[in-house]
Amino acid sequence: MNEVVATEKDKQVDLYDHAEKDISEVTGVPMEEMASRTVRIYKPARNAMQSGTHATRLWILDFDTQERWENPLMGWASSADPVSNVHVSFDSKEEAIAFAEKNGWSYTVDKPQEPTMVPKSYGVNFSWNKRTRVSTK
Repeated sequence: MNEVVATEKDKQVDLYDHAEKDISEVTGVPMEEMASRTVRIYKPARNAMQSGTHATRLWILDFDTQERWENPLMGWASSADPVSNVHVSFDSKEEAIAFAEKNGWSYTVDKPQEPTMVPKSYGVNFSWNKRTRVSTK
């Protein structure tokens, strides 16, 4: 029984050793198709329907769309590209660029657009100036 426990423990250590190795080349997609890919690196904009900014902290790397066509039966957009819906997140722009260069992909980097804050005053809501007053009728 002690021998079985030892082999299970060895397998767990072996799994952790493999986790540290680079596995970015093991995608299942033919290499000749992946070599000519262009990726876009960008920081997503804040959702207009929400006030939160948590989703805008990471940099996203996504692939260009190779080929799309319209499905004649249902009219849906179809694609045979296995990585067209893959989005990879990174903590910094430099990490995303290093990942694209390591895999040999050409890339474009979009500058993030920071929101411009317009200074507003709460007192303007109660102003008696005829230009700024809004009728409630």
